[in-house]
Amino acid sequence: MFEEELTPREMVSELDKYIIGQKNAKKCVAVAIRNRYRRKKLPDSLQDEVMPKNIIMIGPTGVGKTEIARRLARLVNAPFVKVEASKFTEVGYVGRDVESIIRDLVETCIRMVQTRRMQEVGDKAYERAEERIVDLMAPLPRRENQDKNPLSFLFTSSSAPQKEEGSEEEFQQRMERVKKERKLIQQRLKKGLMEDEVVEIEVEDKRSPMLEVFSGQNMEEMGINMQDLFGNMLPSKKKKKKVAVKEARKILQQEEAQKMIDMDAVINEAINQTEQLGLVFLDELDKVTEKEGATGADVSREGVQRDILPIVEGSTVMTKYGPVKTDHILFIAAGAFHISKPADLIPELQGRFPIRVELVSLGREDFRRILTEPDNALIKQYTALLETEGIELKFEPGTLDKIAEIACELNEEMENIGARRLHTILEKLIEDISFDAPDYKHKKVTINEDYVQNKLKNIVKNKDLSKYIL
Repeated sequence: MFEEELTPREMVSELDKYIIGQKNAKKCVAVAIRNRYRRKKLPDSLQDEVMPKNIIMIGPTGVGKTEIARRLARLVNAPFVKVEASKFTEVGYVGRDVESIIRDLVETCIRMVQTRRMQEVGDKAYERAEERIVDLMAPLPRRENQDKNPLSFLFTSSSAPQKEEGSEEEFQQRMERVKKERKLIQQRLKKGLMEDEVVEIEVEDKRSPMLEVFSGQNMEEMGINMQDLFGNMLPSKKKKKKVAVKEARKILQQEEAQKMIDMDAVINEAINQTEQLGLVFLDELDKVTEKEGATGADVSREGVQRDILPIVEGSTVMTKYGPVKTDHILFIAAGAFHISKPADLIPELQGRFPIRVELVSLGREDFRRILTEPDNALIKQYTALLETEGIELKFEPGTLDKIAEIACELNEEMENIGARRLHTILEKLIEDISFDAPDYKHKKVTINEDYVQNKLKNIVKNKDLSKYIL
């Protein structure tokens, strides 16, 4: 699904299937994505002038900031990368430089485009893989003098015994036998009767030669790949491997699909998509924000902001695949901003994030809905997991309200970790049931309010204990 197929209202509706509440944040990101589609319909002279309106999401952890961006990128099939601003350091310090964000985004997009193109040729690759399996199981006979070296007389004695060649008639008879055998194998392969047969295939050895580089940068950030560096001087190694036919088919199908796609075209398309559709989620932006009146010898937080600035405002980043312009990449930043505030960012960076949206803390009713309403609701997940053991898990009316109430209470009294509190509570509740599941005689388990109260009351009352368990 692509962005031109979805209106902002439809995007929000799709996000509602997975994320409870936060209407304002959903609306902001949906409009930002839709504006990309609108920009593509403008005249070329005006397209380059319309810049993306980057967004800062402000809110505590566990309220859906990351999930909104990730789900939307998946929804519109946009290349997406999530990074933590606190992982980066100012140029000159040991650590990751901010340009690695764009390199990671390009790599992600290349994988997306390559996967899509390989799926397009999947049927043809499947046929070729089947042919290769037949060749492995019943190779065609070759004439004995077919590969004879024309200069072999220079290296062999005239008195050496010569290998007798069979007659043409014998060769044709062998050929007919093998052809019948190959036809039989093809029929059995199509019927799925040979899936567990073992064949020996030749696969590429993925282990790359190691090279120690004394540098402050990682190999990934230097954009160096030993195979690319030396080209054919280090040809790819092959190794033989015995696998079942069903596994061999997957390996050979992937090999054949890779042969059928043009990697130069893949790279060109990926770079274009990165520039036009790329989405970067910059988390923990508040961690590189100078607190008002704070002093200290930290690795310069302002320096990290100044390094991020050129990428956000638009620059050209060199990657091993070529230059990538960041002018039209959409950046969505996020942070709790408990101690600092967005106004503490350097003015230049503030101006590059014109849209700010606040995500509200989750309450009791939100927790209640999170447990049951989303397509990937926690209760649905736990129920499905236990169904694999043949156990039917049921929650009595009022039980989920009690769980939501406890989650809300714990978030108020301790650190507010949002919806993640539900994970810890449910895991503690179902821990014994999950442990004993294979031995259960009664395959129907019902959880009521008393069970929840008894399981959690001591932990909830003991604040010191709850800090470590819940």
